[in-house]
Amino acid sequence: MSSNFIRDSMLRLSIPTRDSLYYISDGNTVLLVENTLFKVHRSTLVKDGSSFETLFSLPCEAPPSSSNQTVPAVGPLPEGESDDNPIHLHDTADQFRALLWALYALPHELMVATTAEANPVLLYHLAQMAHKYQFKSLLSWVLSALFTFYTRFGALDTLPSSSDDTAPATGPTLVQLTELASLCECTGLLDATITRWKKLISEGQEIALAILIAERLNIRTLLGMAYSAMLLKGRKFWDAEPLLNRDQRIRLLSGHYSLSRLSEKLPLNPPVLLHTARCPSPPRCSKAWAALWKQVLDLESQVAPMESVDVVRKLRVAEAVLVGLMEKDDSGGSTQLCPENPWLPYCKESALASVALRGKEIRDGLADHFTDVF
Repeated sequence: MSSNFIRDSMLRLSIPTRDSLYYISDGNTVLLVENTLFKVHRSTLVKDGSSFETLFSLPCEAPPSSSNQTVPAVGPLPEGESDDNPIHLHDTADQFRALLWALYALPHELMVATTAEANPVLLYHLAQMAHKYQFKSLLSWVLSALFTFYTRFGALDTLPSSSDDTAPATGPTLVQLTELASLCECTGLLDATITRWKKLISEGQEIALAILIAERLNIRTLLGMAYSAMLLKGRKFWDAEPLLNRDQRIRLLSGHYSLSRLSEKLPLNPPVLLHTARCPSPPRCSKAWAALWKQVLDLESQVAPMESVDVVRKLRVAEAVLVGLMEKDDSGGSTQLCPENPWLPYCKESALASVALRGKEIRDGLADHFTDVF
């Protein structure tokens, strides 16, 4: 292959080409995005109080002048008024094309975007651009469209978790959608993606990736669940996981120590019992509850033996054991929970609620056990 051919090919590739749709003949602003020229109406880009209004108000560099000149030199046209001197944007052509689609779209085209027939790639790129250039009402609209699209039954189930491609061909990945929802503070969409991450973790999938995204975006509930799931996989598993770094492995060791200590202390620390107004003797009731709590944990270890660090599951099983004992007692079984103190008719529901609350507190605070120090 001759050097002239290579040079000519590179020259052709470097010459900007006009966009086939958004190089509008009566437009008054030329922009270069990647290697594509767009010619649009300046008034359209400054809609919605976008940051393009500030961009267009910036002073242009004046051509150099000489003190000996008596006739003004003819310089190039101001930036953005010709193909030779366009305004440069550091986005992808597909992203900018998505923004222009929304700004120039007809009503029926916009309506389709709020249905199951929407183009998720288009909506994803549009949300990125609306956030970057501060199209406030447009951002609100497209986030609502994305929420509608991805909260359809099963819509997130087929979404790939991650991809090496930065511009997905069929839609954003779960990582990209989670990052977008967090960046734009779209609570509904973020909750939907977190629910999907939790389902993957419960199925033993993408645990390390969930740790990475949860740490990056500081999603505490997801972070705790992901670290706990990785911990339960065992050290051989997470030592061989290529996505985990040294600091994350230290946090896993720290979590193992912290959760083991918490598990050891559970029998001596019954959930706080809130006595009802009808309870005849709160002190005796609390004493009976402490004894019953030890009994429940002993039965729990017999019913479903498990690792000491799986504190969340231990609390769930303990709650189930307590429910079973209460049902047996209600049905007139031969073994009452605490025959020396008839507290159950008054405080047993409170006891069950206290166990559920303790379980929620531990689940919500799981991430705090996985620190950088022991």
